Amino acid sequence: MYSKNLFLKIFVALFAISGSLSAQIDPDLKKRVDEDTRLQDVMSRAETLIQTGLNAGSGYAEVWIRDLNTFIEPACKVVDTNKIRDALLVFFKFQGDDGNIVDGYVTRTDDKISYDFRYSDLAPEFKAHKNTVETDQESSLIQAIAKYVRTTGDKSILQEQIAGRSVEKRMNDALQFLLNERFNMEYGLIWGATTADWGDVQPEHNWGVALDNNSHLCIDIYDNAMFAIAIRDFISLIDDTKNKIYWENVHANITLNVRKHLWDSSKQKFIPHIYLNGSPFPANFDESAVYYHGGTAIAIEADMLSKDEILASYRQMQRNVAAAGANSIGLTVYPPYPEGFFLNPSMKPYGYQNGGDWCWFGARMVQQLIAYGFYNEAYEALSPMIDRVIEHNGFYEWWTLEGKPKGSGMFRGSAGTIWKAIKMMQEKSAIPR
Repeated sequence: MYSKNLFLKIFVALFAISGSLSAQIDPDLKKRVDEDTRLQDVMSRAETLIQTGLNAGSGYAEVWIRDLNTFIEPACKVVDTNKIRDALLVFFKFQGDDGNIVDGYVTRTDDKISYDFRYSDLAPEFKAHKNTVETDQESSLIQAIAKYVRTTGDKSILQEQIAGRSVEKRMNDALQFLLNERFNMEYGLIWGATTADWGDVQPEHNWGVALDNNSHLCIDIYDNAMFAIAIRDFISLIDDTKNKIYWENVHANITLNVRKHLWDSSKQKFIPHIYLNGSPFPANFDESAVYYHGGTAIAIEADMLSKDEILASYRQMQRNVAAAGANSIGLTVYPPYPEGFFLNPSMKPYGYQNGGDWCWFGARMVQQLIAYGFYNEAYEALSPMIDRVIEHNGFYEWWTLEGKPKGSGMFRGSAGTIWKAIKMMQEKSAIPR
């Protein structure tokens, strides 16, 4: 009799294998990629921006881990890797006793934003903060460490001691925090506050970044896909066989439960939320119609969809873009949540994270199209993103339906994800025929 865990491992392995069966890029597309001067131009612009700092962008003083995680690979090419290593270690210096990881940190003299700051004698020059509506800080740090190690080869960071505890053990603590404090036994998945897709703004408050008695707790695809990727990355870094088996079983169960509870096979999409203490939205609102572009891209990165489902997802994103009149598949959600559903005024329909167009996530979908062999689709999806960078001379945070830039004008997250998408496309094009 085969064990349940064995079936789980086989299930996950089949999805992982499907991602490695990439077709070869066709000669016509290879020629177009090779001759497309925009690609190297935008890569160079990205590197120029990223080498100027590790904070999120021109509108943000903070070094945020969810942002750093998305531009750490090009940063390792153009920034002193010792600075990157130190920046990653700061997050562990603010780690909570329960293993939780902060969102970001700034110098103690910075007083532009009034967070509920956390202080540490291990990093006296900084103060840190945690947006508690999110459940991606721990996962983002694990992923960033893995990317740093893969890019630099510096595995010694795992044995770096922070207050007498190694980084490897602290990474384990961070993952375990999610199981101890953010895990729902009924569904076998982790939870967070209600947000729009991958966003960090809940609907119940004018700012909306802190859990309180008004918050509506829920389960969504973004948090769980990020967790699954982080577990996979952690397993790839450690040598402890017993711990590997433990986390392999957790990973397999997360993947299985995502498919069981969050994937709507009839609609070929992820449901937005499973509510644990009621919905913040009116009873007559059909939230099941809302499509989450970003969470879907991250689920693909987590090997949670088959190739047929990936292509179907991309085609639906295209239809959403056309219906909205948007410019790229970076469109956050479609349709957006109606006016007034979020008290934060930035979250109006097609504003900010409620239907704004973000290359930060759109380019991650491009990366996955490349990873799964959909090269023509990837080139098609990437093109409007790089055109905007060139036209507006900047990696803006997000874009309106009309193609107007918004937010930080030097947003390193967008630069990092576009850079990586271009690099992946160029690497595929460079394969001899």
